[in-house]
Amino acid sequence: MKSRTLVVGLGRSGIGAAKLLHAEGREVIVLEECKGTNFAQLSQPLQAKGIEVVLGKPFQVNSLKQWLNQLASVVISPGIPWNHPTLNQLRSKGIKVQTEISLAWERLNHFPWIGVTGTNGKSTVTHMLNHVLEANDLIAPMGGNVGLAATEIALGWKGAQKELPDWLIMELSSYQLEAATEIAPSIGIWTNLTPDHLERHKTIEAYSQIKRGLLEKSKTPIYNADDPYLMNQRQNLKKGLWVSAEGAGSQKEPADFWIDKNGIIFEKSQRLFSSSVLTIPGKHNLQNLLLVTAAARQTGLTPKAIHESLKSFQGVPHRLEPLGVIHGMNVFNDSKATNYDSACKGLLAIPGPVVIVAGGQIKLGDHSEWLKKVKNKACGVILFGTDAIKLQTLIKKSGFKGEIYCCKKLEEAIDPAIKMGIKNQAKSLLLSPACASFDQYQNFEERGEHFKSLVHAFITS
Repeated sequence: MKSRTLVVGLGRSGIGAAKLLHAEGREVIVLEECKGTNFAQLSQPLQAKGIEVVLGKPFQVNSLKQWLNQLASVVISPGIPWNHPTLNQLRSKGIKVQTEISLAWERLNHFPWIGVTGTNGKSTVTHMLNHVLEANDLIAPMGGNVGLAATEIALGWKGAQKELPDWLIMELSSYQLEAATEIAPSIGIWTNLTPDHLERHKTIEAYSQIKRGLLEKSKTPIYNADDPYLMNQRQNLKKGLWVSAEGAGSQKEPADFWIDKNGIIFEKSQRLFSSSVLTIPGKHNLQNLLLVTAAARQTGLTPKAIHESLKSFQGVPHRLEPLGVIHGMNVFNDSKATNYDSACKGLLAIPGPVVIVAGGQIKLGDHSEWLKKVKNKACGVILFGTDAIKLQTLIKKSGFKGEIYCCKKLEEAIDPAIKMGIKNQAKSLLLSPACASFDQYQNFEERGEHFKSLVHAFITS
């Protein structure tokens, strides 16, 4: 009898899925193609529970021969494409294939979900909304693509003798949504859409359809009217709430939540509170604030309750995170800027001239606006990682007149960045990679933490 479940990947999602299934009495095997000290450490808590973990084997049918006849199902992490050849072979053998987020939805769909998707801004909206709801004594854990894996949340409430959640706030990436079309939140939030993850999804149309599916299944969709792509699609999208940091919109296409020229937030014609309550910089964060306000109002919170809770919101780690001052330069960790559009928003939000530390693994996408922002605002650029030379070529071709320095690793970038900033009287030193982190790090969080540790010794205030 087929009784085993294979979990692919030893990241947050894989660990969460393995622990949940084991707690339900399933016999679980975890397969991770990487190996090394870090993965050995990650596997130890699972092995202590009696979960078999296999490291250093590629995700191929040949790697699974010893268990193949016993496999009832396979659970994959977001990094595994839904059309992976091995998955297709497993399906042909009658083995059920499921994603980690689908597994969590099956166990948690009796609670109201708030699903947050988009190219950029997802994490800020998720963190801010979690802060607002929990500051008002609502139980609203956040997870998915940020914080806890969704299956970890499901495990936390499995048979727990504690108050049940009022809301679940789930950040949902295209990788997660691609094969989880059953997810239907009470509230869905779409922050924006720019080209990203095209290496996997191939076209922006395919990428957009994945995001759009979540909003179509949401009871109350909330959209950003300041995003050109969403506005162009407005007539084709499911009816919902629209927010704009640029005013009330037109009579034909009004915004439901908007900010006037004095910075006051309105809900239709009702004055709510001043947007100055938010202390983190950037116009994009005003859009995030409106999305959070619209969602919080849907949960039943009063404008006063939302306003009071926002006073204590400090921002999101690794997203324009202020670290202090070095020789008069404000230092920011924006490791979460993993694409050109996100990097542009970070550059716009801080004072210039700027020394930018960028690099990693280049993504497909339009780099023209990013190059313009670099050219106009940066006095120098330090490039590191696998694609440093490719980025250098792009920047030089754009006509950038400032200094460019290339190195292999982030630790080699700090000293020249500081010297470059002092020489050019820079006002800001910004880690803004504009690239994925996977060439040298497990994720952008690890990259950001490394940057913070490297600059810590130089911080003067």
